[in-house]
Amino acid sequence: MSLLSDGGLSVEKIALLIGHSGTAVTEKVYRHQIRPVIRDESDTIDRLFPDSAA
Repeated sequence: MSLLSDGGLSVEKIALLIGHSGTAVTEKVYRHQIRPVIRDESDTIDRLFPDSAA
């Protein structure tokens, strides 16, 4: 799991590979491992849309 997350795989794809029907369990169980990926994705969105922050 952590290797997939560190490699940049999305939470949705990780959940699918693990066999979870959604991302809730994946996020709850593996939150400490997927947080860097989520942070990187949000940083990318912030760079793409700098004026959309409320």
